[in-house]
Amino acid sequence: MDLASLAQLVRAPAALTVPGDTLAGGTAQPGLAASSVCLYWAGMALNDYADRELDATERPERPIPSGRIRPGQALAVAAGLTVSGVALAGLSGGRRGLAVATGLAGVVWAYDLRLKDTVAGPVAMAAARGLDVLLGSPSASPLAAASVAAHTLGVTALSRGEVTGGSNLRSAVTLAATAVAAGLAARHIAKGGDRWAKLAGFGLLAGYAALVGRPQLAAARSRDAKVTRAAVGQSILGLLPLQAALTAGSGRLAPALALAAAHPVAANLSRKVSPT
Repeated sequence: MDLASLAQLVRAPAALTVPGDTLAGGTAQPGLAASSVCLYWAGMALNDYADRELDATERPERPIPSGRIRPGQALAVAAGLTVSGVALAGLSGGRRGLAVATGLAGVVWAYDLRLKDTVAGPVAMAAARGLDVLLGSPSASPLAAASVAAHTLGVTALSRGEVTGGSNLRSAVTLAATAVAAGLAARHIAKGGDRWAKLAGFGLLAGYAALVGRPQLAAARSRDAKVTRAAVGQSILGLLPLQAALTAGSGRLAPALALAAAHPVAANLSRKVSPT
C-alpha cells in the first residue's frame, strides 16, 4: 500500500476542511483537531471498503477495485484511525471529548455500513459533522453546529448524483440546505463578537455563499454527472469559508483568517487528489 493510494483512499486533502469544525466549536486544541481528522479519514476508508463492489463497476480507478489496496487493508485503516481518533479526543477533551468522539465514530460507521443508501443517509452525515463541531467545546454554539450540519446534509444529498447525474429534488434539497446553513451562520455571527468580528464574519459568509452557491446552481441547471461531481467537490471545500465565518463571528479573527487562507490550498490539492 503506497502513500499515494492511501492518500486517495482517505481523501487526504479534504481533511483540511475538518479542523475548522472544532475551531467553529470554540477550541484550538490540536488534539481535538487531530481527533476530527482521524475520524474523517476513517470514514473515507470505510466508505471505500463498503462500496468496493459498486466501485468495481462505477469507479474502477479507486484504490480497492484497482487492486492497489486490499479490502482488508482498507478496513484495518478505518479501524485504526477510529481508535486513534477516539483516544485523542479522550486525552485532549477528557470524559466529554471521549463521549462525543465515541458517538461521532458510531454515526460514521453506521452511515458507511448501513445508512448511506437510505433516506436517513444525509441526516446521519449531517449529524456527524454537527457532532464534530460540538466536540470542540462544552460551550460550542448550537447555531454553529446546526449550520455545519445543514451544509453537510445538502452536500450529501447532492453527492448521490455524482455518477448518475443530478435531479430536481436533490438540487432543491441542496440549495435549501445551503440557504439554511447561511441563515443559521448569520444568526450566530449577529449574536456574538464585536463590530469588526461581525463585519469579518458576514464578509466570509458572503464568500461562502458565492463559492458554494454558483456550482450548486450550475448542477441544478445541468444535471450532468460531471457538473454535479464538480459541485460536490467545491461544496466540500466550501466548508472552509463557512467555518471561517462562524469562527470570526465568535470573535476569533486570527483562526478565522487562517481557515479562509486554507481554502485555496485545499482547492489546489484537490486537483491532485479528489475530495469526493
